Amino acid sequence: MTKRTERLNSLLKEVLSEVIREDVKNPNVAELITITEVDITKDLHHAKVYISVIGTEQQRKETIDALQSAAGFISTIASKKVVMRYFPSLKFILDTTVDKQMKIDSLLKKIEEEKQSREK
Repeated sequence: MTKRTERLNSLLKEVLSEVIREDVKNPNVAELITITEVDITKDLHHAKVYISVIGTEQQRKETIDALQSAAGFISTIASKKVVMRYFPSLKFILDTTVDKQMKIDSLLKKIEEEKQSREK
């Protein structure tokens, strides 16, 4: 990944977060969402936007669906804040790394508790 691509990913992450927080007025978008990563293609025409959603499985699905259906609107607003020849088409993807980390932490805690109970 080039420095330019990294800078664009970072800039898009910031701008898209702001647009989603301030301009998207869809009740299906959960309150607690975070853009964890933006991955723009080399030709700068497409960007994957990874979203972490705190909530139920249903809320996560509704949030991703709502953001995907509003992708054109989000792009239009964001393109006014970022000077690019082409604004990339956006694909919203649920980022589950936080869930996986929490599950791993929980398993490690259980292992430690089991170990301590055997030592007594």
